[in-house]
Amino acid sequence: MDSAALRSNARKYLGPHFTTKNAWWSDDLPVFVRGSGCYLYDSDGNRLLDGLAGLFSVNIGHGRTDIVAAASKQMELLPYATNWGTAHAPAIEAATLLAELTPGELNTTFFVNSGSEAIETAVKFARQYHRSQGQPERYKVISRESAYHGTTFGALSVNGVAKLREPFEPLLQGFRHVQNTLGYTGDCGPAAELDCVRAIEQAILEEGPELVAAVVAEPVQNAGGVLVPPDGYWRELRRICDKYGILLVADEVINGFGRLGRWFGSELVGGEPDMMTVAKGITSSYSPLGGLVVRESLVGELFESPQAGTFTHGATWGGHPVSTATAVANLTALRDEKVVDNAATMGRRLQEGLAQLAQSHRCVLEVRGTGMLYAVELTANSASGRELTADESKRVLQEVLPAAYRRTGVMLRADDRRGTNISISPPLVLDEEALTHLLDGVDGMLADIEAAIPA
Repeated sequence: MDSAALRSNARKYLGPHFTTKNAWWSDDLPVFVRGSGCYLYDSDGNRLLDGLAGLFSVNIGHGRTDIVAAASKQMELLPYATNWGTAHAPAIEAATLLAELTPGELNTTFFVNSGSEAIETAVKFARQYHRSQGQPERYKVISRESAYHGTTFGALSVNGVAKLREPFEPLLQGFRHVQNTLGYTGDCGPAAELDCVRAIEQAILEEGPELVAAVVAEPVQNAGGVLVPPDGYWRELRRICDKYGILLVADEVINGFGRLGRWFGSELVGGEPDMMTVAKGITSSYSPLGGLVVRESLVGELFESPQAGTFTHGATWGGHPVSTATAVANLTALRDEKVVDNAATMGRRLQEGLAQLAQSHRCVLEVRGTGMLYAVELTANSASGRELTADESKRVLQEVLPAAYRRTGVMLRADDRRGTNISISPPLVLDEEALTHLLDGVDGMLADIEAAIPA
């Protein structure tokens, strides 16, 4: 099927995700047919650098035949088995490997199918855990503004991106969103005195500490422009949650498996959580898989409780044999090939390159990030302080950047969930050649923006 036929059938038969009609019906709609390393190849024969690693997820890079072979072998050996009253080898192996990689006492994994499901599972575990401990009144959840935590109904209730929640309101009750860490970086003074920390405790007090089940946050918040927390922030979250008997959940769906130059974001920011949600990089998106990793002691308390005796949750494909076999192959490759170390090293090079571009382009307000996760926040003129108007922002996001992706051969993502940002998150196997291509592409995109938007 040629490109024209593929695009025509996409319009007729394929429902898009988070894509406008104009973009979906465009004759320039990218249709990808192959991937290799850091690169994607479309149906028109173009090669594009995958500067977003799919959706922050193809950590090991595209086209790994060893991972494909592991999935194929498992399909032949045992294509399906359940974790409902039975178990199977690949899920056990994946959970064991995760326990070796995750920090501290985070040793027990409940497998699901996606990041959204992992967040749903965290909320359910928190509520049932408190009920099992004689506190059934604890049901509320605190999360942060602009933070993305998924799209299913429960996850959307945790989600702090207002415009994603509004089309489906009223959502679930008992969810509150508070100030994030925007504007706070590095050493801002004692963390306990920062407004972004006080906002968490104030919300708990206003909601009633005895009613709050969990606090959910990404170690480094992606949505809204990659918000790296100030020093001590997560240790303060840990202290506050301990003070009021609340479970702390780290959403590692994007942060995890090397994205920040460490295996997990929790290791970078400190303050070990009670639960950790994972997905995306667990299989490098070669197969759908998510999970909730929980402190072993909490699982024991839940299972030993007369009120519970089990975690009342499950899914037909949770811990699917093919997906967990894929996870084992992927995680083994990430570990043995020291891909996380490469992410740290090349991430520093990426940060240096983006900082240099910020100095030479008036449209860059700020570059934020760490490891292999960055955002370039855009403005009209950083020197004069003129911001993009709403119309200019829309033009940049919907016209200038999509055309620039094609012209530069670099696929990135425009993010308008707070401000106007370019998201950058390449595969963790990025090498010098791909890094140069990526930075040249960003340079070209910024030049295109400045040509289109007056100072």
